[in-house]
Amino acid sequence: MRHLYHHWLVPGARLARLVLGEKGLAAEMCAVTPWVRDESFLALNPAGEVPVLMEADGSTVAGTMAVAEYLDEVYPDPPLLGTEPRVRAEVRRLVAWFGDKFRQEVTEPLAGEKLLTRVMGGGTPDSRALRAGRANIHMHLEYIAWLTQANRWLAGPRLTLADLMAGAHLSLVDYAGDVPWDDHPAAKEWYMLLKCRPGFRPLLADSAPGLRPAPHYADLDF
Repeated sequence: MRHLYHHWLVPGARLARLVLGEKGLAAEMCAVTPWVRDESFLALNPAGEVPVLMEADGSTVAGTMAVAEYLDEVYPDPPLLGTEPRVRAEVRRLVAWFGDKFRQEVTEPLAGEKLLTRVMGGGTPDSRALRAGRANIHMHLEYIAWLTQANRWLAGPRLTLADLMAGAHLSLVDYAGDVPWDDHPAAKEWYMLLKCRPGFRPLLADSAPGLRPAPHYADLDF
């Protein structure tokens, strides 16, 4: 049986879950707390980070993009990186945009402050970080709207890792209730399409004691 070591608050682990869902691949979900030292988990990934994928034969793949691209190469249907070099280049560019720029400017200031600090017992969120994240997210939602003007998905007419990476991050911010959807209807329409995919449903079931999601979080038509 395949295993995925993950934590629901880590966007890269959420991406791995989405890729597994799109590929129709079953995996046992093994929750790990990456900020707590665990020697057995460090034996799988010395970096102590999730996601880590363990195949049925015991072989492991560690790291966000290593796991995502491994799954796309070994299980190529449907192709999530694209089938042409220029498409793959654009997908990788957008994956980096949301995995790095969006993470730094939006996910960490909002979801990180409101969710992760509470889970880790870190106290009160930084109000300056919250203000910055709430200001930054508008630009990113406008960019999503611009990207989807001519196409159904971010990198073209087909869903790719770019959409899944963006969705992995936005779903955390949406859990915290900090996505101004009413101000960005085009981005909302794209997210609703993504949210309705069967592989996205497990993320909508995420919940933690004392950290209830926004009321609309699990609604497919919100």
